[in-house]
Amino acid sequence: MRLDQPRIPTLEEDQWSDEQKSVMAPFQAQGRVFNIFKTLVNHPDLARRWLVFGNHILGKSTLAARERELVILRIGYLCKAGYEWGQHVLIARQAGMTNDEISSAQTGPQTPGLSELDRLLLSATDELHADAHVSDATWQGLSEHLSTQQLMDLVFTVGQYNLVSMALNSFGVQPDEGLPGWEVE
Repeated sequence: MRLDQPRIPTLEEDQWSDEQKSVMAPFQAQGRVFNIFKTLVNHPDLARRWLVFGNHILGKSTLAARERELVILRIGYLCKAGYEWGQHVLIARQAGMTNDEISSAQTGPQTPGLSELDRLLLSATDELHADAHVSDATWQGLSEHLSTQQLMDLVFTVGQYNLVSMALNSFGVQPDEGLPGWEVE
């Protein structure tokens, strides 16, 4: 974590306005409200609108869950977003990723033994992070594995989680209980 104290407080249920309760209802229905949402509810209009896009990326994207999580982990790692990393290690494990696959998000496209697709996904993430552009060579390679919609979802996934990482780091969102750290075990 970059900050050991939040800059924007998490709001607990007893602090929520009726509007905030409306935004938080789907998370309460799932049984647990994470600190990211308790922070974002400080701005209910922003949270409501961001959630539409975030839900597409996380739940309705054309990317397979494993590929989506690989690039989310990579951009979270590149942005030094500990909260994002920890949450998506858990999601990656639910998607069937091994510890070695998760660790490759830290070591990047030069990791020995990667499949061609994983190397290209990690390269695209690195290129978007460094230059806001996927090179022709990487795009061409990805085009042999992914559809046009998947390529679009890839770019938007990296962008979404770059944005989320910036927010988490800048707002000082603190880890939820049980969130893994940078060590992959």
